[in-house]
Amino acid sequence: MPKISVIMGLYNCAETLNEALDSIVGQTESDWELILCDDGSKDDTYTLAKEYQSKDPSRIIVLQNIKNRGLNHTLNKCLKFAKGKYVARMDGDDRCSKARFAKEVEFLENHPDIDIVSTDMTFFDESGTWGLIQHPDTPTKKDFLYGSPFCHAPCMVRREAFEKVGGYTESPKLLRVEDYHLWIKMYAAGFKGVNIHEPLYEMRDDRNAYSRRKFKYRINEAYVKILAVKLLRLPVYGYLFALRPIIVGLLPRKLYDTVHKKRLHDRKNL
Repeated sequence: MPKISVIMGLYNCAETLNEALDSIVGQTESDWELILCDDGSKDDTYTLAKEYQSKDPSRIIVLQNIKNRGLNHTLNKCLKFAKGKYVARMDGDDRCSKARFAKEVEFLENHPDIDIVSTDMTFFDESGTWGLIQHPDTPTKKDFLYGSPFCHAPCMVRREAFEKVGGYTESPKLLRVEDYHLWIKMYAAGFKGVNIHEPLYEMRDDRNAYSRRKFKYRINEAYVKILAVKLLRLPVYGYLFALRPIIVGLLPRKLYDTVHKKRLHDRKNL
């Protein structure tokens, strides 16, 4: 039984997959299994994943959706094969520190009362690192009013927490906010988490991606905030926070950039 099950949904990431998988293979903590699921890619993603599996068949499992089903469904499919004590996330176009798994495992082993651990996350593109996102040290239920209190891709979670809440909820209303909803369910079930303030994960993203976010996903975020108020029994004024993603989506570009920089810090501040 491996200590860590790494679950990764793949979609059209052939150009970056090698780098992502190499950052897992190069971890100082080697007691892991990797479960990959190609979500109907139209490029060579599945072929590359199978090539990696052939190099390490005892630790790598490759699954495939015939058609695109979305990240919620794809990660749940991976979870069905997970045998590890801890479940870690990773995306096919990102990379992480060699010490990431070791540090997250060490934290969970030393803190049996904590079920979720994530880390700070930097953003990079072809020009280099350009941003950093951080969340509260020990998120409380009220922190959910402001947004997801954990970075999803760098997280490691006790497997029983996933089992208790039934994994990711599969709904079109939760696309792009599946992680936010997952944390809400876990906190409603009594689980708790912590953020390690080290940038152990790097997300490949261009500087304008967030501003191009489709409006329907902002509506999904508003919907999840409403669920947070209900499931976590937050104050009624919490419903006002559900308006924020919609208002942000309607802002002029220059004003949006002013609001957004509160969350993402320029490289000079890293």
